[in-house]
Amino acid sequence: MNVAERMGRLGTESAFEVLARAKALERQGREIVHLEIGEPDFDTPAHIKDAAKRALDAGATHYGPSAGLPELREAIAKHTAETRGVPVSPEQVVVTPGAKPIMFFTIMALVGRGDEVIYPNPGFPIYESVINFVGGVPVPIPLREESDFGFDLALFEQRVSSWTKLIIVKSPENPTGGVLDRGQVERIARIAADRDVPVLTDEIYRQFLYEGEFVSFYAQPGMHARSILLDGFSKSYAMTGWRLGYGVMPTDLAEHVTRLMVNSNSCTASFVQLAGVAALQGDHAPVTRMVAEFKRRRDLLVDGLNRLPGVTCKRPRGAFYVFPNITGTRRTSSEVAERLLQEAGVAVLSGTAFGAHGEGYLRISYANSEANLTKALERMRAVFEALTR
Repeated sequence: MNVAERMGRLGTESAFEVLARAKALERQGREIVHLEIGEPDFDTPAHIKDAAKRALDAGATHYGPSAGLPELREAIAKHTAETRGVPVSPEQVVVTPGAKPIMFFTIMALVGRGDEVIYPNPGFPIYESVINFVGGVPVPIPLREESDFGFDLALFEQRVSSWTKLIIVKSPENPTGGVLDRGQVERIARIAADRDVPVLTDEIYRQFLYEGEFVSFYAQPGMHARSILLDGFSKSYAMTGWRLGYGVMPTDLAEHVTRLMVNSNSCTASFVQLAGVAALQGDHAPVTRMVAEFKRRRDLLVDGLNRLPGVTCKRPRGAFYVFPNITGTRRTSSEVAERLLQEAGVAVLSGTAFGAHGEGYLRISYANSEANLTKALERMRAVFEALTR
C-alpha cells in the first residue's frame, strides 16, 4: 500500500526494538540481562489489583466518559492540588490509556505545520517523533553532562521565538536521570510567561527522587493556567501494562483533548480507572519501598560503572536510569551498545536513541535485581577492556 507521506516522519522508541532483539537471542538459548526497558520490575501493589478485581466483578466493563470516570478525575484533581499546591478542578483532568496520548494530543492540539516546539535532547524520543509527525519544527535544547544534564538556559532563551508554540520540559529526566533545580524551573517559567508560550511538563518520574527537592513546573506562580501536566500510574505504581495516564490542563484545552480521545480511543478501561483510584487513595508504603530499593540499585550500578575502563558515570538524582559517558572507548554509542548485547548478553540503549546529543553515552535502566546488575557489570568488563586496549 501507498502510505501517507507523514508516516515517514513518525519515529519509534528504540527500547522496544532492542527488547525484541534481546528476546530473539533468548529464543536462541542466550541468557540476556535486560537493562534496556524503562519498566519497574516490581509487581503492582496488591490493593490496586484487588480494586480492579472488585471492579470487574461489579461490572465495570463498559464504556465510560471519554475524559475519564468522575471518581478518578476527582481523585487526580485532589492529588494534583495536594502535591503541587495549586487549585485543580476535575474538569481540567483528562484520563488516557497510558501517558503517551497526553504528549500526542497536546502536540496535535497546539502545533501546526511550521510551528516550533522546544524540547530536551537527549530526551524521550516520542517528543521529537510527534513534533515531526504533525509538521512542526523540533527545536532541541542540549542537556549537557557538565551542567548535570540541566537545560542550557542561555541557549533556551535564544531559541524561544515568535514561532514557538510549545515548550516541553521533563524532570526527573529520561534518559539522563537529571533533575531541574528550582532556579532552572523558575527561569523557564518566567520566559514562558513573558512570551506567553504554553508548557507541557512531563512529571511521570516525580516520585523517583533520591536527593534534593522536586520542583514542579506546574506549581510555579501562574503557570497552571498555561501548562499541561503529564503524569500517570505506570512508573510510581508499577502499572506499565495497565495503561493509565492523565493530563491536567486548562479546561478549554481539556475539551479539545477529550475530543481527540473520542476520535481515537473512545475511553480508558473503566476497571483500570477504578484501580487508579485505589492507587491514589490507598497505601503508599509499596511506592516508598520501591523507591528506596531503586536508590540502592542506582548506587551499586554507578559505583560499578565507574570502575570499568573507558567509562565515567554521574550519580543521577532521579528516575531509574544512568547515563554513563563512554567516550573513553573512542567508539560510537550504537557500536558499544551492540557489542554489549552480542558479546556480553547485556541489553542497553545507545544514547542516540534519545537524540543526537546522546552520542557518547548509553542509557542503562536499573529496574532489575541487584544480582542481575552485578552480573551485568561483570559481563560488561570484558567488553570495555577489549574496547580500550
